[in-house]
Amino acid sequence: MASPPISAGSGDGSTMSRSADGLSTRIATEAEQLTARLDRLPMTRTLWIMAILLTFGGFFDGYAIGLIGALGPGLFKAGIFTATTVSFFGMTGFASFVAALFAGFFVATLLVSYVADHFGRRAIFAYSLLWFGIANFIMGMQTTADGINLWRFISALGVGLELVTVDAYLSELIPKKSRGAAFGFLQAMSAIAFLVSYFLSWQLIPTSIWGYDGWRWVVWIGSIGAVVIWWIRLGLPESPRWLAQQGRIEEAEQVMAHIEARVTADIGRPLPEPERPHYQDPRKGSVWEIFSPGYLKRTIMLMLFNFFQTVGFYGFVAWTPTLLIAKGIHITQSLEYSTIINVAAVIFPLLIMLFADSIERKWHACLSCLAIALFGIWFANVDSTWALIALGACLAMSAQWLSFGLHNYQAELYPTRIRARGVGFVYSWSRLSGILTPFFIAFFLRDFGPNGVFAFVAVCMAIVIVSVATLGPRTNRLEVEAIAH
Repeated sequence: MASPPISAGSGDGSTMSRSADGLSTRIATEAEQLTARLDRLPMTRTLWIMAILLTFGGFFDGYAIGLIGALGPGLFKAGIFTATTVSFFGMTGFASFVAALFAGFFVATLLVSYVADHFGRRAIFAYSLLWFGIANFIMGMQTTADGINLWRFISALGVGLELVTVDAYLSELIPKKSRGAAFGFLQAMSAIAFLVSYFLSWQLIPTSIWGYDGWRWVVWIGSIGAVVIWWIRLGLPESPRWLAQQGRIEEAEQVMAHIEARVTADIGRPLPEPERPHYQDPRKGSVWEIFSPGYLKRTIMLMLFNFFQTVGFYGFVAWTPTLLIAKGIHITQSLEYSTIINVAAVIFPLLIMLFADSIERKWHACLSCLAIALFGIWFANVDSTWALIALGACLAMSAQWLSFGLHNYQAELYPTRIRARGVGFVYSWSRLSGILTPFFIAFFLRDFGPNGVFAFVAVCMAIVIVSVATLGPRTNRLEVEAIAH
């Protein structure tokens, strides 16, 4: 009969056991056991409700970005902005309105995202929407380009930090077999926000209510919605993975036990046994770790991915009505066509949920970039109404596919201890690109028309494809700890 194992400390909070044959086996830490319990959970009603509440952060990120294209015609009509700029960095051109949003995103993702790793996920997603709602409401009261740009920047600080935190929490909360589907739903929420912003603009911008221009009501409706969702989400718990990594095992256990009890009630039978836990580095994290040999290649890849994908996504999505106007479409018609185009943008992320976890994550990004390049060049060379709508719908779907690939992929590539800071740093390159992209789009649109715009987009998409295909690791159906380690 074998002797019982003898335990000894291993230096990382785990223990080593020695059996009678003299071989040592490592016993998992409490944090590793807890995350293994989380990854074995079936994706039931309880987890979907938590995921849906989290993805409302993606809705208001999408709404803030959707206002770029949706408000453009209204701001032109009011005489506050012009479609192109007199000088490259002109502040009265529409490009400055776009740049103000991404400047706020850039500051939030680069300088403030460490808070989510230090103080927790809940501290951020609980209050960032409230910040956005109040600042966005004030923006809707402004009467000058400078005033609108200032409050656009301030509102972006809130929603910019919100999405980084949502990406980190969603990747930590959702079991490995369902992460793709959950991020597909996050993308669907963002796409719905685009559709809502365009529909409201189509209906309200041509009107004036109680003496206020319609574009202001589009802004205010979004602000009120953000405050309502902030209140609804106050009951969400802290990330159990983050709590465990911080050594707050008792709190993590309380959250985990509550989730397990509700999931057990959902399925009506005992939960399956956890798989063998994966090793977790117990050290406290530093943002400089993303430049260490283990993470440098993926950090470089994500910097290139983020910087150049922005051109493809926002080069079309944010400028749809303006590009249609450049093709001779009337302002009201451009908003109507944009609304129709964005119906496709809502449907496609819901379809992505069906195959999100069947395709390796990196290939989602590469295929979507190829589609944007091809459909964009085709879009620039047609003039008939139905061709513009059909190709615009294909572009909108491809853009949503690209955004899904980005958010899902980058949230998986860093360990829990530095996930928000790592994602925040690489995502800040997207926001930096977002500041510069509108000026380049306006330049190409003014001097070369839609053909010039989409030639520029195609080159940027080629850079993304090469960088992700050659430098990106595989992540599909792996524990986030396994990917990070």
